Amino acid sequence: MRDESQIIEGRNAVLEALRAGQSIDKLFVLDGCQDGPVNSIKREAKKRQVPVTFVARERLDQLSETGKHQGVLAYGAAYAYAQVEDMLNLAKERGEEPFLFLLDNIEDPYNLGAIIRTANLAGAHGVIIPKRRAAGLTAVVARTSAGALNYTPVARVTNLGAMIEELKKQGIWFVCADMEGETMYDLNLKGPIGLVIGSEGEGVGRLVREKCDYAAAIPMKGDIDSLNASVAAGVLAYEIVRQRTQV
Repeated sequence: MRDESQIIEGRNAVLEALRAGQSIDKLFVLDGCQDGPVNSIKREAKKRQVPVTFVARERLDQLSETGKHQGVLAYGAAYAYAQVEDMLNLAKERGEEPFLFLLDNIEDPYNLGAIIRTANLAGAHGVIIPKRRAAGLTAVVARTSAGALNYTPVARVTNLGAMIEELKKQGIWFVCADMEGETMYDLNLKGPIGLVIGSEGEGVGRLVREKCDYAAAIPMKGDIDSLNASVAAGVLAYEIVRQRTQV
């Protein structure tokens, strides 16, 4: 299925977009191409921490809308990304303790949009996603969020585990969704908190899970053993809301 982000094709167009600071979700470069213009694009992408994926010409031809990609094609984000600091400042402005969502391996744009919607309704101050192996802010995500993307900041970071460590220094603690964890009702989920959600298939990655303070399991009584990622995010988020609003 084609991504509905703005597609930027051609060496000059992609290089200009990078230099202008446009938010780029994905950058595809013809594998093995080492000429001057392409090397300039790769250097600019590295400077701006935009992940580069090297692909065969057939893949670029498949993604291209014009057939004139010149070995380079990028997806521009439908919405601008925020900074993590913006989320912490939003919490301060509201006089609230930080409440953040961190998403690991969420590659389905529909799940991402639904989680952003839940984050907004639960009063979270922002959503943090990694730059690799993650859906970006596409038009599908915007539509699925039902407008929440206009109000809930989303930041992209190079390393989710490193960001958790950095935020711990600011007094935030982290709980991840994990079937092998402690029942969520038995955990104290009050205070400044980051809720970490992984994909349905893989869950939260081991390295990220090891950075978390607690693992929370959602009690299940049915015949299957997992929830959709966005549903799991909603269940855990509202247990956090319940505990935060207790007198």
